[in-house]
Amino acid sequence: MAPPIAGTARGGKLGRTRTVIALSGAVLVLGLGATALLGRFSYAPMPDEAELANPGRSPLTTAFDILGRRVSAAEADRLRGTEEGRRTLSPANGTVAIDAAVIARGREAFYRETFGDEVFLTDVMGMLDGGLTPFEVVRAVAALKGAPTTNLRVRMARDVTIGERTYRKGEEVPTGLDVPKGGAFIIGIKSFYDRGHLRMGITCALCHAAVDPESGKVVEGAPNADLNAGLLMALAKNSSAYFMHASVPEADGGTPVQGARPALPDAAAVEAATKVQVASWPPGGFDSSADRVTNPTSIPSSFSAYGEPYSWSGRERLGPFGGLSSLNNNVHAANSDTTQLAAAAPWLFGMDPETYLGIVLRGAPEGPLRYDPSGGTRPSEVLRAADPTPASPGLNSYAVLPTYPATNYMTDNGLFASVPGEPANYANNAMSAFQNLLRPPVARADADAVRAGKAVFERAGCGGCHSGPALTNHRVIPEAEIGTEPTRARAGAKMQARLSPPAMFATDTPFPLPAAPAIVPLPVADESQLLLAWGQGGTEGGYKVPNLVGLAWSAPYLHDSGVAVGRDAEKDLGVPGTVDRGVTPDPANSLRALVDRTLRGRVVAANEASPKARTARVTGRGHAFYVDAEGGFTGADQGALVAYLLSIDRLAEDVPTP
Repeated sequence: MAPPIAGTARGGKLGRTRTVIALSGAVLVLGLGATALLGRFSYAPMPDEAELANPGRSPLTTAFDILGRRVSAAEADRLRGTEEGRRTLSPANGTVAIDAAVIARGREAFYRETFGDEVFLTDVMGMLDGGLTPFEVVRAVAALKGAPTTNLRVRMARDVTIGERTYRKGEEVPTGLDVPKGGAFIIGIKSFYDRGHLRMGITCALCHAAVDPESGKVVEGAPNADLNAGLLMALAKNSSAYFMHASVPEADGGTPVQGARPALPDAAAVEAATKVQVASWPPGGFDSSADRVTNPTSIPSSFSAYGEPYSWSGRERLGPFGGLSSLNNNVHAANSDTTQLAAAAPWLFGMDPETYLGIVLRGAPEGPLRYDPSGGTRPSEVLRAADPTPASPGLNSYAVLPTYPATNYMTDNGLFASVPGEPANYANNAMSAFQNLLRPPVARADADAVRAGKAVFERAGCGGCHSGPALTNHRVIPEAEIGTEPTRARAGAKMQARLSPPAMFATDTPFPLPAAPAIVPLPVADESQLLLAWGQGGTEGGYKVPNLVGLAWSAPYLHDSGVAVGRDAEKDLGVPGTVDRGVTPDPANSLRALVDRTLRGRVVAANEASPKARTARVTGRGHAFYVDAEGGFTGADQGALVAYLLSIDRLAEDVPTP
């Protein structure tokens, strides 16, 4: 959200505190100076190795990924010896070659690639025209004087009312945005200045990198567990642009298109309702499912090796890297630009596409993407006239499958976020290769306690689900069995109305696409698990068994972030007693609540007593597998188990690295 500044092209080593203050204070002047000379300017920080809390990575031993199958360098050499083997390694087979250059591109994309989402976030949602402004963000960063923060507090530039709560001008709000020690910029925010127009885009690092509060360094791959994404969206000018990710019945009632003017629901009612719903998301949560139900899930870590399938339900399971590229893609192809959903509005929302776009665009800031219901132009014509990517639907940069907008089990809509000049979906594949090498900082643990805790883990039967390299068996558990929020598990059900065979582009397909790009069909190994993950085929949906690497960095726990306990286990209970009060969940106490039914009951009760948590459907229920006195375990057993879980900072030692 901060504007660009001229100067170094890297985010690291910004220097001493006086340099930080000078850079932050001069940001607007320097940005405008660069613009006067260049016309356009953009910047996103990327930390140097010295600024990382976890510079160590797993060694690169995988030479190729073939739709999730890892091929070592030795096996690749053998395959190259036969014609069939060479076909196996061909991009036409969906193969991704992995080397140091790919890893480097993946890291760069992780920190700096927006795929064009700055246009939607700025020109449609109005992130810079609501309660928070670039000037106030710069002021907040400068006020740090080089100190790090995991939760940048920014003053309101104007009053904004969300339900019964009014955020007043001058009031500081917790954003959850991270600034590292000595830094002058926010991790995961890319700023653009384009001939007089300031824009803000987001990169993967916004959600999947965090600042270590002790050292002030960046932890690559850790979830930003206090990112207040919902509140930031609620404070935007046009929160209605995200109404389809929330329970907003006020958006219903539009009639079929009449000439050039769709009859739209009341703008103020839709905006007010959307603000309340998205503001209910707990910090560290995000609602990625356009099912018109408020049901956010925890931001996952990017300690992803051997963690397939991906997402809370395990629906991201096909294609390169066992679904990790699918997960990376859908962040930008489905979540950071809601204009692309217009074509699917009839079967997803029972809504005419023009009505849908009218709701999304009419509250946009003044500019070419604002739809005027009193004018004679259709919403789709407004979008088409201002679209920076006219060759594809929506505003982001997409490679489009011929089956768009039908659901494809690798891509929600047949779109692949891509960068001109490199192969389609290449940046997402490169990010997957990079993420699979990430591991959390080395845990500080008592060896005797860890050994005792591992024995408790085995005696309690935890390994029945949490087995393998990353301590997951890669399975999806039915919602009724795991006992977690049911609506979230069914989030993908409506997508079954329009399905296309799962497919992707050959991995050497240039972008922009040629006239007849090669298409790779994707095999489905276990259809029952796939349907369960999507909540389709007559199932009620399910939840994927998560991996356990990096638990020390991913509190609070469960898919809804509902199992949260602070340092004071008597009063810091649940979402309302922790993140909603600005209290950081304590990993040890939160894990204890996960395995202790008495403490869990108090956490669930605290969540149920909170109107905000009830709105977001955050309960902390589910995963009723306890290691407590009632289950025949002592307090010492429970403490040792927690110590073991917090010690898991890498893959199992007896398993090949990714």
